[in-house]
Amino acid sequence: MASLGSASSSPMVILAPKTKTKKKHFVQQKVKVFRASDPVLSVFMWGVNHSINDLSQVPVPVMLLPDDFKANTKIKVNNHLLTSTENLPGHFKFKEYCPQDLDYQVSLTRSPPASVEEQGEGLLLSSYDRTLVVKQISSEDVADMHNILSEYHQHIVKCHGSTLLPQFLGMYRVAVDNEETYLIVMRNMFSHRLVLHRKYDLKGSLVSREASDKEKGKDLPTFKDMDFRNNMQKVYVTEEEKEKLMEKLNRDVEFLVKLKIMDYSLLLGIHDIGRAEREEEEAEEAPQEEEQEAENGAAAGSYGNSPEGIAGYMSSCKPLGPGEFDPYVDVYAVKSCAGAPQREIYFMGLIDVLTQYDTKKKAAHAAKTVKHGAGAEISTVHPEQYAKRFRDFISNIFA
Repeated sequence: MASLGSASSSPMVILAPKTKTKKKHFVQQKVKVFRASDPVLSVFMWGVNHSINDLSQVPVPVMLLPDDFKANTKIKVNNHLLTSTENLPGHFKFKEYCPQDLDYQVSLTRSPPASVEEQGEGLLLSSYDRTLVVKQISSEDVADMHNILSEYHQHIVKCHGSTLLPQFLGMYRVAVDNEETYLIVMRNMFSHRLVLHRKYDLKGSLVSREASDKEKGKDLPTFKDMDFRNNMQKVYVTEEEKEKLMEKLNRDVEFLVKLKIMDYSLLLGIHDIGRAEREEEEAEEAPQEEEQEAENGAAAGSYGNSPEGIAGYMSSCKPLGPGEFDPYVDVYAVKSCAGAPQREIYFMGLIDVLTQYDTKKKAAHAAKTVKHGAGAEISTVHPEQYAKRFRDFISNIFA
């Protein structure tokens, strides 16, 4: 696909399209790459590393042409030469539309993912340095991405990167045992270092928009619109920050309406600074043996030890105190205003922006209208109607 983000140069950079090529032989990689126990993840990380190394000599075009948005690289491997230590399947295929970016390569391939979880029908994982998110998507989502990519790029350039839209960085197809898996890589909307304490997925609809009991039982549940209201949750920012956020939101939503896109959400994450400080004090009072064990365990592969990549940029900067963030890296973050009930950091961005109002959605709208009545605030509505209701709801989440 294309590069829309880099921590070594600027948060948003121009796309780097690729030429179409095919390879049928294994090529030894130049660097050690982490191998997951899941063959799909192993092939994904191998492919990202191999393709970026292979394409490092491809110059970035001065001007993008329509065909550049369709460019890709395919690799087919009949892998009988590999030893068992490589932990890769015997045969696999890899197709990529990816950025030519070493930082991106390091973040994705050098260490185990920070977290892997099942979400809906697929995987959702974050890179070991927590700066990138990899999400499993459908073949329909891939087609939708191709349909909007050119307009998406123009929108990002026109607003100079001042957007709440996801920052798409790469898209991949991994084929193992004749089963295809599609993955998309995005910048993490949440912080790489500030712990999240609450999380909401807001659509502006109140019908069936409450977290299930199973979801509420998780360590960090994803709450929804009804939960937001029932919890009497509010976002406490200055009037100036609210205007900036709503300006971005309105511009992005107008763009989505133009593309007939609906069913998107505002993802809201909240970091409670006071709670984080208390947790840090408790951790410092814990026995030294536990600290040593942590250092030898999870922390050993943490982003702080990496000399390169996005993590390298972060570790080279001055240390950040409790509740502090670098807006260059945490581009979706906003601090609570003076006088707020709690000192908080908010992370806000738009997600699930690939659903177009097609025949399937029209049918769902008709069915839900029959069930809930024409006046019910169901989520499946026409893009213009969805946008108006969404903006009205979001404008009221602020204190």
